[in-house]
Amino acid sequence: MHKNVNNLIDIKREINLNNANADDKIKIIAVSKTFSMENILPLIDYGHIDFGENKVQEALDKWSDIKSNNTNLNLHMIGKLQTNKVKQAVKIFDYIHSLDSIKLAKKISEEQNKIQKNLNIFIQINIGQEEQKSGIKIEELSDFYNICVNDFNLKIIGLMCLPPAEGNPEIYFEKMKIASRELSLKELSMGMSSDFLTAIKYNASFIRIGSKIFGSRN
Repeated sequence: MHKNVNNLIDIKREINLNNANADDKIKIIAVSKTFSMENILPLIDYGHIDFGENKVQEALDKWSDIKSNNTNLNLHMIGKLQTNKVKQAVKIFDYIHSLDSIKLAKKISEEQNKIQKNLNIFIQINIGQEEQKSGIKIEELSDFYNICVNDFNLKIIGLMCLPPAEGNPEIYFEKMKIASRELSLKELSMGMSSDFLTAIKYNASFIRIGSKIFGSRN
């Protein structure tokens, strides 16, 4: 069996050891950005369906043919999405994890209406209030959510965050759990290779795993 498949199996086993039957409820996004199809195809052949990319053009180049032949695959946009890339992004992606502005919400709404496609969308929260990171302020979340749903008819399924690299992520995961509950949202996109088990303790349902599946990037 390919090493990447073995790595995925190990992650699922680790999740279940810490949370019985949790892997049935948790979607593992294999973060395939920068990796070639040679590394990805063994996972697809194994039956894995959720993959993450952070650049629209790379996603189009890598996934257009594969997705047309594998309609069950879900492609997740996990990077910052520029408004001038939305038209292409809406065509290739099934999930967007990085909605972070009214301008972007409006553009996504316009483009998906043109092709009658309804993407699953996460609102990105700048949970650590870091200047270098995208995301809306948590105190603005309720108003932002209502505009996205009521004005733009977006299918908001949950919240996403990238907690600060330094310090205890549990503080931020707890805030996300509370915010999600207040809006009655079912999904939370949080947790990566280094902290996914901690994120799951706070109701993460989508975890974004790159290096722990594919190894280190060049």
